[in-house]
Amino acid sequence: MFSLTAQPQVTVPLSHLINILHSVKSTVGSSSSATHKSRKPKGHASDSELHCAEPMWNLRELGFSDLGALQLEELVNHVLPRWSSQEAPLPMGAQTAWRTSHLSTHSFFYNKHGFSCGTMLMSGTVFSRQHLSPLQSVCTELQHWPVWVQSRGFKTLKSKTRRLQSASDRPLESEGFTPSFMKGFLTRDKGIEVENLDSLLKNKNIPDGQQDAFKRGFAEGFLKAQALTQRTQDSLRRTRLILLVLLLVGLYGISKTPFISGLDSAVDPVQMKNVTFEHVKGVDEAKNELQEVVEFLKNPQKFTVLGGKLPKGVLLIGPPGTGKTLMARAVAGEADVPFYYASGSEFDEMFVGVGASRIRNLFREAKANAPCVIFIDELDSVGGKRIESPMHPYSRQTINQLLAEMDGFKPNEGVIIIGATNFPEALDNALIRPGRFDMQVTVPKPDVRGRTEILNWYLKKIKVDPAIEANIIARGTVGFSGADLENLVNQAALKAAVDGKDMVTLKELEFAKDKILMGPERRSAEIDDRNKQITAYHESGHAIVAYYTKDAMPINKATIMPRGPSLGHVSMLPENDRWSETRSQLLAQMDVSMGGRVAEEIMFGQEYITTGASSDFDSATKIAKLMVTRFGMCEKLGVMTYTDMTTQSPETQSAVEHEIRVLLKDSYERAKALLKSHAKEHKNLADALLMYETLDAKEIQLVLEGKTLETR
Repeated sequence: MFSLTAQPQVTVPLSHLINILHSVKSTVGSSSSATHKSRKPKGHASDSELHCAEPMWNLRELGFSDLGALQLEELVNHVLPRWSSQEAPLPMGAQTAWRTSHLSTHSFFYNKHGFSCGTMLMSGTVFSRQHLSPLQSVCTELQHWPVWVQSRGFKTLKSKTRRLQSASDRPLESEGFTPSFMKGFLTRDKGIEVENLDSLLKNKNIPDGQQDAFKRGFAEGFLKAQALTQRTQDSLRRTRLILLVLLLVGLYGISKTPFISGLDSAVDPVQMKNVTFEHVKGVDEAKNELQEVVEFLKNPQKFTVLGGKLPKGVLLIGPPGTGKTLMARAVAGEADVPFYYASGSEFDEMFVGVGASRIRNLFREAKANAPCVIFIDELDSVGGKRIESPMHPYSRQTINQLLAEMDGFKPNEGVIIIGATNFPEALDNALIRPGRFDMQVTVPKPDVRGRTEILNWYLKKIKVDPAIEANIIARGTVGFSGADLENLVNQAALKAAVDGKDMVTLKELEFAKDKILMGPERRSAEIDDRNKQITAYHESGHAIVAYYTKDAMPINKATIMPRGPSLGHVSMLPENDRWSETRSQLLAQMDVSMGGRVAEEIMFGQEYITTGASSDFDSATKIAKLMVTRFGMCEKLGVMTYTDMTTQSPETQSAVEHEIRVLLKDSYERAKALLKSHAKEHKNLADALLMYETLDAKEIQLVLEGKTLETR
């Protein structure tokens, strides 16, 4: 606010000075003052008392006691502006000497002294006066017009404190005009009066004999309170520290999630110097085809000089465990180039765009290190057929990015992509076309010669009996993949270690083969004699039919020792690999499957057949159904195939079911006739199984020939 300095040591606000002049005007006795007073509206005195809450000061306090009326009027004339003698106040509504304010709110001066609000004119212009306020009336009486008014001002703590210090004898303002937070600031230095211990003893009227105990208890309580406060503060510090650590760990974990980064760290290649084609056994044809890729990586000019284009991708197709991953590593090892490995499932994320970003990152790193090999295992998980799915509208972004990287506008010279899959039929057609995967290499299960090579390779890594011949084991492991043969040798080595032997013998290898084919033995299972007898005749029935049926597979072993889910088992292995099967071989397999149930019916009667033949019937029904619907081995239905029976007419479905039943019934009758004709051999074999529990192929042959087995 504006202030007037009357003496060097006294500084008062302008409103205080005006109030003083208002109180002095009666003593001066000026005629002009009386004239103005007669024109003052009624009620202004009360308004002034209401709105001017500042205390009234006299002339002695301001140092004006020695001034006369004329001198005081002259002093005011010098301080306050006034109208000229020619001017007079204009009527309300006309142009006045008041300045125009463009503020959208009232001033602090209006809030304190009660000026009335004017009328909004001319796009927000506010005229400050229409009705006379007490302060305005005082100025009019003193012929000083207008008063300088501050547009906006706030009483700060500093000015308020200074005014309180300069006029400490004045009464404080009423509580209605002082905010509560300002009171707290003004009284914050006063503090709270603390009661001492002596006054507390006097107020509590504690006897003299108990004052020492009271003081001691008070001190102990104070110390305990301090200890409790210290423990509380320590606990709060530890809690804050733990929360801070958890927050930092959480932020670090979030920064590593695909949602934040979108990609894993840069893909690092692997050097495959220790893996070559010498480590790949049993798949010579596949190795020969991949040899071309190795030659390209070693000497690409050899192919481009004739105008040929470099291959972009090689697709390895084959069942699990045949060595597809090993072959891809061998290609990189032979060519001595960086090897980038990625699984198809690594590109499948719940966040949109992460899979495509990872593919871009993989190919960007590979192009920077060309020539190199990118191997994508389980390609069907990322390169499956594209379908329109409303549940996953962005599921095709990953494969689209893979298609663009393999054959897009940006060339990837020197980068060979090798993909491996077990389900080539599930791949998208755009992925397996020429230009992306130019070569498709089939990696089948190894034949007898391949199994022999694989067994020799793994047998060199363990201590084995020199008398073991790998080709004998290979002939008994038809259908085994390279991974199965590795597991066979490893299981045999573990069995020899458990038995405390110095080397692996043929016995451990046979044990491992039976464990893989028939499951582990369950010697803890307690089976009564009746169930053992039924199992012995059931398994011997399979063996008799297999032994005396033409085109049936040779018997490998028969046992009534519980293995896996079954109580007994008869394993049969072909002498040579079968690339296709004749109708006679399929019928022989059905007859062998029926032998178990037929044996139970013959030996124990129709009322005592068991549920042990359920798996046998499943395999027989499957063979009969394939013969009718897929292989064209039914005279009535001809050579037509029926892949989807639900699309066939009811008559066709009925005819197919009838032919399947005929094949199964004929097979059952053939097995029954054969077992009845060899009842003696059947009984001898069942008794041998009850005595020895397990018989191999040679022992079964001796029993059926009527010879005596050697005591074990």
